[in-house]
Amino acid sequence: MRTLRTSVGPFAERPYYKDDEIERMCSDALREHGFLPEVPGRIRIDRFIEKRFDVPIIYEEMPAKVLGFTEFGPRGVAAVHIAEPPAGERTLSAERRMNSTLAHEAGHGLMHAHLFALDLDYPTLFSSDADVTKTRMLCRDGESSGRAHPERKYDGRWWELQANRAIGAFLMPKGLFMAFLEPFLQREGALGIPTLRDERREEAIRAAAETFDVNPAASKIRADLFFPKSGQLTL
Repeated sequence: MRTLRTSVGPFAERPYYKDDEIERMCSDALREHGFLPEVPGRIRIDRFIEKRFDVPIIYEEMPAKVLGFTEFGPRGVAAVHIAEPPAGERTLSAERRMNSTLAHEAGHGLMHAHLFALDLDYPTLFSSDADVTKTRMLCRDGESSGRAHPERKYDGRWWELQANRAIGAFLMPKGLFMAFLEPFLQREGALGIPTLRDERREEAIRAAAETFDVNPAASKIRADLFFPKSGQLTL
């Protein structure tokens, strides 16, 4: 991880993470605390947060379009708040979306807690973005939806883009996801390059959603990340 000076956003410095760094950080954190399974399956992201950061997860009503936020203090993550669906709307899709929000907030905790520890005494650094204060980062609808090109909608909010990229890395760790996809892949060319052909893509995406207990939109983004529509593996 490198640190860059920036005039965009509420922080004086911006941590720069390569995609493979985020993948590795999330997998290593899950493994360290005993939440990386040996075979593809659901990641208990809620229990990981409670153990890794030693904080409560607070489920509560929030304003429309607000999915949750992470509360910070000088010692790091102080609490994670998640918007609870209204009574009668706690569907499987809603439960899975809450898990995506939890993974997003875990990304903030893993990558950004040090920014609050460093800047806690400098409130003017936080004046340029209403969703970032001295003690929290707010997650709004759309930020953790896992869209294919989130960088187009963040308008310089690099901290949200980084947390969004942690969603797949936490809920579908790369090693487990690639192992899961193996039966759906074909080896092509003299080098036997693995490819995900279009005729098997939708089947693989639906199966991954069930195996990792995520919404199909999230598993689609994961499949498209490693195997774009051309079909070949991307590292």
